[in-house]
Amino acid sequence: MLNLAVMLEDSARAVPDRGAVVSGDRTLTYAQLDASANQVANLLASRGIGPGDKVALSCPNVAQFPIVYYGILKAGAVVVPLNVLLKRREIAYHLADSDASAYFCFEGSAELPLGQEGWAGFNEVEGCRDFFLITAAAAPDPAAPAPIAGAETLARALDGQSTEFTARVTEAGDTAVILYTSGTTGQPKGAELTHANMALNALTCHRTFGTAEHDVHLITLPLFHSFGQTVQMNAGLAARATLVLMPRFDAHGALSLMGRHQVTFFAGVPTMYWALLDAEISEADATAAAQNLRIAGSGGAALPVEIHRRFRRRFGTSIREGYGLSETSPLATFTPTGAEARPGSIGKPVWGVEVDLIADDWTPVAAGEVGEVVVRGHNVMRGYYGRPEATAEVMRDGWFRTGDLASRDEDGWLYIVDRAKDMIIRGGFNVYPRELEEVLHSHPAVSMAAVVGVPHDKHGEEIKAYVVPAPGVRITEDDLVAWCRETMAGYKYPRLVEFRDTLPMNATGKILKRELRTETATSGH
Repeated sequence: MLNLAVMLEDSARAVPDRGAVVSGDRTLTYAQLDASANQVANLLASRGIGPGDKVALSCPNVAQFPIVYYGILKAGAVVVPLNVLLKRREIAYHLADSDASAYFCFEGSAELPLGQEGWAGFNEVEGCRDFFLITAAAAPDPAAPAPIAGAETLARALDGQSTEFTARVTEAGDTAVILYTSGTTGQPKGAELTHANMALNALTCHRTFGTAEHDVHLITLPLFHSFGQTVQMNAGLAARATLVLMPRFDAHGALSLMGRHQVTFFAGVPTMYWALLDAEISEADATAAAQNLRIAGSGGAALPVEIHRRFRRRFGTSIREGYGLSETSPLATFTPTGAEARPGSIGKPVWGVEVDLIADDWTPVAAGEVGEVVVRGHNVMRGYYGRPEATAEVMRDGWFRTGDLASRDEDGWLYIVDRAKDMIIRGGFNVYPRELEEVLHSHPAVSMAAVVGVPHDKHGEEIKAYVVPAPGVRITEDDLVAWCRETMAGYKYPRLVEFRDTLPMNATGKILKRELRTETATSGH
């Protein structure tokens, strides 16, 4: 048997009085976190929810996320974490698609009325029986009326529930979590991840990063996403570390928390590192933030080489880059422990995981050639929930096709070239946006860049760069195009440049190129 809740339970037995989670001004010890999760498990059991049942959770990075997450697991049920930015219709889709029996939803705020959207979505789904509204107050009055008419607050539901609970028996191959893909093509699909997938990946993260018991993680990545969930929450609690939760990332706030809590471990996506470097802070504050930092990890998208260099210069720590997807729990590759990071590389396969590069027909590509990344190992999902055809399209003999293109050097280090779907074909030539973005980031006037292909009558596709200019630097579109012409091959430099104050991103900070392409197609240029 194996239950992912052991990540918390084992540490609560070993270090009950150690701080497990810091959320705002509130700190929960391991014993308190475990006891609160037990109350959630008892609540679910009292409502007839148990092994195999699906339970959805919409919650930002606050203490209630791990409390409810592990409570669901203890009950033997399956956690279905949902993006907190979803609207009513999208929430209803996810609840129905996952066959959720219950739904825990954070109340949100005036700017993000998550509770209202969640309640409305819940009421559109017949099979979802129980709705629990998570309120922001640390100790709300259980007798207070529900903020949303008809909705039951979690505080009221937990009133009187025991803090003791024996975790239900689940097998290693049972589904623990269903993580929904971002839906870049078609409707989002739920990746079924087993207790073994999630537990082994968390322990592999701990081993790969070289984390220690007294590490302090700053978690700005959303916990509903596989990156923050496995790499920091599950791995961090298994390592008996302290997790500092930040509900919404902003660079100044993150740097302040790093100094105040003596953070040793930070993980983020490239746009987060970009924001940290561009934040206008004093040298004293920068020194305080960097003083204890010893591990910095990046994933979710390719990290520009220039960001590597700037971060090391300012914070004295090399960023170690990794790679993974929701379908791989997520970690598949990472910079090996003890090895110097190679800017631009996602490292090598982690323990127990195989990675290969293939052509469209599943045959391996020759050394030095670009191929699609395929992954096999303890981390690969069971399949997409309720979608055997979609599963069969990407799985063969245990191998999972990622849709990402990469190359491999003579030492076995892997380098992501681009998403297969992002590749631009201009006049018959393959152009990889990642390569162009690397070059653009080296220009002193460019703070951030995203390159996409746009329709073109003669060439099939033309290359367009969306650029966020660096503060205080002036440059025209024509000047940047001219520089690109001098710097890049004639078939690949961007002929079109558009300056923007910001670029569209999802909740994890990944640039949404599909929105840029859609916008361009709609506007016609």
